[in-house]
Amino acid sequence: MRTTLNLSDALARAAKERASAEGRSFTSFLEEALREHLARGPSHDAAGALPTYSPRTPGTLVDLDDTGAVWNALDAGA
Repeated sequence: MRTTLNLSDALARAAKERASAEGRSFTSFLEEALREHLARGPSHDAAGALPTYSPRTPGTLVDLDDTGAVWNALDAGA
């Protein structure tokens, strides 16, 4: 299949230099790099899980849309 890729000049130059150093074509180098990347699977969790927090006092959840309740919770040290 033929396709067109838009690569930065620096990236294309580095890939061409590496392919040449390995005695390969630019196409075969990119094919292998893409295959290896896809074989690793999805990377949606690359950054890790987001931290979660519990209230200092169990059961003290506050409706953040209720400004008064937020201030009361802050004043109470919750």
